[in-house]
Amino acid sequence: MSALAATAPSPLPVPPTLQTFLALDYGTKRTGVAVGNRLLKSGQAQRSIAAQGDARMTEIHNRVQEWQPDALVIGVPFHPDGAAHDNTRAAQKLARQLRARFKLPVFEVDERYSTTEALASGANDADAQSAVIILEQFLRGLE
Repeated sequence: MSALAATAPSPLPVPPTLQTFLALDYGTKRTGVAVGNRLLKSGQAQRSIAAQGDARMTEIHNRVQEWQPDALVIGVPFHPDGAAHDNTRAAQKLARQLRARFKLPVFEVDERYSTTEALASGANDADAQSAVIILEQFLRGLE
């Protein structure tokens, strides 16, 4: 069992009309990206975004245009004890920006240990694989 599965929350109140999701694993230098759907409850890694600021948002915009998701999922990092830190606040800020810009539902997921799990799996792109892990955790939690 993965470390994330051990901390998975109870089912999320996500309307059944939301079927396709674009997930982001926020990082200060790179943002992992994955797409997936509710039916298969699986994610597929996409090329990570190696950009910050406006350039990152432009790349996210391009992915939203390409995949046309019903909603977005963003991993929010916490310390192992659950305490927030600078990247927690940065990911939450990005979530607010995504809501405002794309007018889509944005779901925040506790992403503790996702990068560790991605690295342990031998992923070539740990950021993208981390986004898959975050997305699949989210999808497993749906009613």
